[in-house]
Order: sequence, then structure tokens, then C-alpha cells
Amino acid sequence: MDIDKKEAAALSAIAGYGSAAVAFSGGVDSSYLCALAAEALGPEALAITVDSPLLPRSELEDARRVAGLVGVEHLIIREGTIDEAVAANPPDRCYLCKRIKMGAMLRVAEGRGLAALLEGSNIDDLADYRPGRVANEELGVRSPLADAGMTKDDIRELSRRRGLCTWDKPAFACLASRVPYGDRLDAPLLARIEAAEDYLRGLGFRQCRVRSHDGNARIEVAPDERRKFFDEATMDGVSGRLKRLGFTFVSLELEGYSMGSLNRALGTERTES
Repeated sequence: MDIDKKEAAALSAIAGYGSAAVAFSGGVDSSYLCALAAEALGPEALAITVDSPLLPRSELEDARRVAGLVGVEHLIIREGTIDEAVAANPPDRCYLCKRIKMGAMLRVAEGRGLAALLEGSNIDDLADYRPGRVANEELGVRSPLADAGMTKDDIRELSRRRGLCTWDKPAFACLASRVPYGDRLDAPLLARIEAAEDYLRGLGFRQCRVRSHDGNARIEVAPDERRKFFDEATMDGVSGRLKRLGFTFVSLELEGYSMGSLNRALGTERTES
């Protein structure tokens, strides 16, 4: 099926609900899904973002920007603290977190009388280790993009055609994915990681992660961006900035960014983190 037919199938499925809320992170997939929901449902579409210490400010701003662009009502649920079960950061953290977040959004959707809660998984995600997807299935959250057979590349191209600013946005995951399982999550640590990644993006690194290991920073950048690091002024600047943020030592992962690298300890590596 070509991408135009996939989009038509997704639009038809969304329209069939009559009304729906979209779990909206501000990323590539959920931004495109918001655009489809706005087109298919008009005022019966609602975008919901859960704002917590796990969500970077830049992602929240992207969500606000896209919601305004596509003309969908945008509701922000503010969670100032991290749930204790999630903060303990067990291997099933993503499942626990998704249950909490999706549950909160479902309650809003039900309170509004909306027929469904939609989320933006695509078929490429189905091959990954994503425990959060189990929570979606248990709660009855719908995945119209995956159901229509859309790949990530399809979504990027269709987003580009629609003029969405997120069409070429690098892959992203919540800040908790920078911390090894078993290491406690807290707001100051996540804010430090966020500030470090903001600094790297300010230097022009598009795909980057700052992994926290016992107070030390392990930087990952896209393999084709590693060469930019091998400059004394850049290395000194990065080291100085991250140490001022509170990291004790700063290192670079020599193989570059690898999706889900912290999952190697679990024997699974293919989840975005």
C-alpha cells in the first residue's frame, strides 16, 4: 500500500471514532497523529500532554507549537513529582510509567465524553522492545498509524508534505531512558541531563544522548557526528560545561549513539532511549 492510501486508511479509522484524544508528546509520530485527528475530527479532537520531570522543556514547547499549527485543542496535565514506583527505575519502568500516564489521559478523555485515546506508534515500533506498548494494549489505547501499516519513514514524509516542523526531528525518548535501571530517578538528575543535552544541541549535534552513570556523563552522538567532537576546544568546552552542571567525569561513547544502549544489561537493545 502506498503512503497516500495508508494516510487515507488512518484518517478513515480516526474519523470512525467520532471523537478522540491524542496522547501527545511533541515527537514526530504524535505530532503527525495530531494533525490527522484535527483533520478527521475537527473540534472533537483533543491533544493531551503529560508534563512531568521526565519531559524536557523543548519537547513541551514543540507540542505547543504543533498544536497551534494544526489547530487542535491542547490540554496539559501537570505532574510535579515522579511516581515512587517509576522513580525506583526498575526494568519495567516504561510499562509502569505508561500505565500511569495513559491512565491519566484516559480519565480526561472519558470525562470529556471522548470515544477513544489514540497514540502514535508505527509498525517499525512493533519490532522493538517496548514494554510501554503492553500498557497501551491493556488500557485499550488505539494505534491508528500502526494499524494503517505506516512506517517511521512514511510518517516523516507525510509530515513534511503537511508542513509539520517535526518531520525531520531526531528520534527522542523520555529523560528516564538516560539512567541505568536500578539507579533512582529524581528531578535534579533529570534536569542536569536535559541541560547537558541542550548544550550539545546548541553546538550543532542533532542526535545526542547524555547517559548518567554514578554521577558521570557518557555522551553519545550520531556516528556521523563524532568527527565534530575531535577538536580540543570542543572537548574542553563540553567537559567544562557538563562538570559545572554537576557531572564528575565526562566521556564519549566511541561507537556513537545506539538506540536503547542501556537495555544491553537486560539482553534487549532495540527500544528508543
